[in-house]
Amino acid sequence: MNRNNYAIIMAGGIGSRFWPISRTSHPKQFIDILGTGKTLIQQTYDRFLKVCPKENIYVVTNEIYTDLVKKQLPDMADGQILTEPVMRNTAPCVAYGCFKIESLNPDAAIVIAPSDHLILDEPAFVSTIEKSLEAATQHSCLVTLGIMPSRPDTGYGYIQYTDNILNGEFHKVKTFTEKPTLEIAKTFIQSGDFLWNAGIFVWSVKAILSAYKKYLPEITEIFEEAKPVYNTDKEKSYIHSAYQQCTNISIDYGIMEKADNVYVIPSEFGWSDLGTWASIYQLAEKDEHDNALIPQDRIITYDSSNNMVSVPEGKLVIIKGLHDFIVVESNNTLMISPRSEEQGVKQVVADVKQKFGTKYI
Repeated sequence: MNRNNYAIIMAGGIGSRFWPISRTSHPKQFIDILGTGKTLIQQTYDRFLKVCPKENIYVVTNEIYTDLVKKQLPDMADGQILTEPVMRNTAPCVAYGCFKIESLNPDAAIVIAPSDHLILDEPAFVSTIEKSLEAATQHSCLVTLGIMPSRPDTGYGYIQYTDNILNGEFHKVKTFTEKPTLEIAKTFIQSGDFLWNAGIFVWSVKAILSAYKKYLPEITEIFEEAKPVYNTDKEKSYIHSAYQQCTNISIDYGIMEKADNVYVIPSEFGWSDLGTWASIYQLAEKDEHDNALIPQDRIITYDSSNNMVSVPEGKLVIIKGLHDFIVVESNNTLMISPRSEEQGVKQVVADVKQKFGTKYI
């Protein structure tokens, strides 16, 4: 295993689209949302153990989730858990991890990934990451993983690529497009040169810090000035103070859309960002009437079909005459909603917060 390989797992999100199971105090990355026996962040960590030594894996998360990370990933040392005092999107988060790693190993090659995605074909994923680490180091380029699209989905960003190819597989990126309309998504699929943006990045630490200096100099200055405190007992307090100055900006917008050395590798490894209840429904096992029932042993259905049901362990649930609904109970909250209206969950969360404060959020 290459000791220059590192992984940064981004685990700071609150997963509001999976409310009421995902709460601010216990978001979806810390939940076994598919009933596999492991939470999403545990699955992500285990995947990267096949790519780099365990001491080379870092988690960047909100300070309030420190204890959750320690509990779920007990092999991680305190110095591998990088905490943010406030949410500032992905560019500061990635900068913190990369500058810290550079202070330890200037020859590092790094993969950056969200903590809450599902990968069904792990061998294919590991192979893709290893090829990407090699290409990124060899060519000093910024690599992103693009997923072969199966439908014109409006919930994903898209990457357009060209015929300019490195190492036989890595295509020069032409454009990034945020979540398009359905009509535009259809034209993307028909054109054949667009991929879904998985939000997984690979680069050498030298290449990414060079890009930060060029495109995000203010953020670069903040984390460069922190170099004397990395890996000391002053790191946390210094970073928490400095973080307040960081711009709220994504790595996609801040760097990837601007840099001229970005390449994408078309990938197929059973990926899902688990962004909505629809994605859980698609992946979950279903009964003969296409009901996805979690857990399966205490939910009885009569004349019901195409439902997504998730309830606490040990609870007996009877559903009769219900079709195409989401039924979710967790944390003293029951939500029943047509599956076709699942995009409205964020608005529901906002309304609940306005009416009841943060008690149910």
